Amino acid sequence: MYQPRAFEETRIAVLHDLILRYPLATLVTTDPDGPGANHIPLHLAHDGSSCGVLQGHVARANPIWQNASKGEVLVIFHGPQRYISPSWYVTKTETGKVVPTWNYVVVHAYGPLQVRDDPAWVCTQMETLTQSQESGFARPWGVSDAPADFTERLIQQVVGMEIPISRMIGKWKVSQNQPLQNRHSVIAHLQQDEHPFSREMAELIRFTLQNDEALP
Repeated sequence: MYQPRAFEETRIAVLHDLILRYPLATLVTTDPDGPGANHIPLHLAHDGSSCGVLQGHVARANPIWQNASKGEVLVIFHGPQRYISPSWYVTKTETGKVVPTWNYVVVHAYGPLQVRDDPAWVCTQMETLTQSQESGFARPWGVSDAPADFTERLIQQVVGMEIPISRMIGKWKVSQNQPLQNRHSVIAHLQQDEHPFSREMAELIRFTLQNDEALP
């Protein structure tokens, strides 16, 4: 991934927070027929390592668990993203030298794909993933709410997998390369916009802006 220094994000806690908030991952593998990609919700578990481990499951009919390469796989987590209009920049009226861009935050995680073809492991993983997503509901649903024979049949139809994270790369492209007045103006326009990601992007820009303004 092309990574200008201004957009680097290396803090593990920040990268982990995005993974936890946006767990639907793009899992990129090297298959016999070439590159492959699957979209799978993955749970970040802490195993004592610095980066943690990603856990999930796929349909047994999905060849990814049989065809994945012996090397590392790439897992991509996408956070908020938003088109940024040049008309939002204060410097547009001063110089006219502005162009559109796209702001986004993303985490790339790397590690070996390890198969967990074990019904007990899969059941535990399903329960953990479900609990993490249901925790905010008034009446959270649990795997045990379904009939046991029903879930047992479903578990036989899936295969678990685990990806110990060997390294992570974070890219936070949130207007850091713009003058301070442009960043303030972008925040103001995003706060007035109705796009679902606009408010989140405004907060991301505000966070980096506050850090930069605090510098001597």
